[in-house]
Amino acid sequence: MGKTTKYILITVGVVIVLLVIGKMTGLLGGQSKTQVATEKVAVRDIVETVTASGKIKPHLEVKISAEVSGEIVELPVREGDVVKKGQLLCKIRPDALKSAFERNVASYNTQKASVGNSKQLLAQAQATYDNQASIYKRDQTLFDNKVLTAAEFDAAKASYEGAKAGLEAAKQNVIGSNYGLAQSSASVQEAQADLDKTSIFSPIDGVISKLSVEKGDRVLGTIQFAGTDIMTVSDLSKMDVNVDVNENDINRIELGDSSNIDVDAFVDKKFSGAVSEIGSSANVVGTNADQVTNFTVKVRINPESYMALLNKTATNPSPFRPGLTATVDIRTNHVHGITVPIQSVTTREEKKATKPGDASSSDDDKQVKMSTVVKEYVFVYNAGKLKQVLVTTGIQDDSYIQVLTGLKKGDEVVSAPYSAISKTLSDGMLVEKVDKSKLFDKPADN
Repeated sequence: MGKTTKYILITVGVVIVLLVIGKMTGLLGGQSKTQVATEKVAVRDIVETVTASGKIKPHLEVKISAEVSGEIVELPVREGDVVKKGQLLCKIRPDALKSAFERNVASYNTQKASVGNSKQLLAQAQATYDNQASIYKRDQTLFDNKVLTAAEFDAAKASYEGAKAGLEAAKQNVIGSNYGLAQSSASVQEAQADLDKTSIFSPIDGVISKLSVEKGDRVLGTIQFAGTDIMTVSDLSKMDVNVDVNENDINRIELGDSSNIDVDAFVDKKFSGAVSEIGSSANVVGTNADQVTNFTVKVRINPESYMALLNKTATNPSPFRPGLTATVDIRTNHVHGITVPIQSVTTREEKKATKPGDASSSDDDKQVKMSTVVKEYVFVYNAGKLKQVLVTTGIQDDSYIQVLTGLKKGDEVVSAPYSAISKTLSDGMLVEKVDKSKLFDKPADN
């Protein structure tokens, strides 16, 4: 290779190196410094929340079903009616059950007369026994004095023993008659209970939230299984939102946690509430591969938060209807401390050597192993230069995250763009600070 060619190659190489260095430092035309937006570290209130969706349901809801079979002959209520405890809701034709009740009453009276008759027979048996006992006693004295023959004494003794057995039989007859009377009485009570079940009364004060039958319909009632659903009575004065909370968040929720509630049917209106019940058993949905484990949490809606929506002329104590969809933000934690924007915190992986095994370990175990440790960092801006700072974080909300260590109030940290924070920025890097809006301006059309 000639000297001229060698000099040319060296010159080209130097030029290329200078061009690369120039572009990296921004000294030469082309690529400029990375533009970033910053924000001051400040003390703020952070409220940690768990968000879940579910359905609005009354706290107390009673499903009314038939306990006896028959035709509905009275139905004085309609869906949406307000009812009081003890008010008649429905009546089933009682004719057949009334006849059964009357038959059982007649049987009871017959058995009652039988008890009286058995008592009279007992009194007669008692008198016969007393008479035979006296005769037997006199004949025994006469027999001892050799006045009666043995045959006469044996006849007197046999009459006495027969009277004694007759008395015992009369006593057992009275006992049996009393048991029969008790059986008849139980049959009367059962028939009376069945007859009473033909009239259904409201068990609570509430609203007819669902009516499943009409007058004239036939319903089926059984002892072993639930009968035909007739209606549902709901206490709308206390309304809950039943939401499913994932197993990862359930341990953060406690009874009494305050909540913000959004109801789809009431746009731009916020309601307040508190956690009133936390489910103990899991609701598992899906197959093994896509299995999701949730727990039911009940959030009681605060009546004061919807009083303005109530119609003063309406008797319904709630503007909500059972089954409405709602989204709940449960406030699980609250702090007042040093915070930065969520996107300011990024992670970096570091390799860490693990300690070798003890003397009893094999040669392979004694070799130094490397493990990956993930740490959280923020980039502090100072006069165009970045400093990578290790931090520990706490709770967060939708916009900010708590910083426990590593920063102080007034520090200026990079807050955008997140793509640069998470991948490009590094310790000691030179950057250009710009307004955040400039980072996301659309390029002008040519």
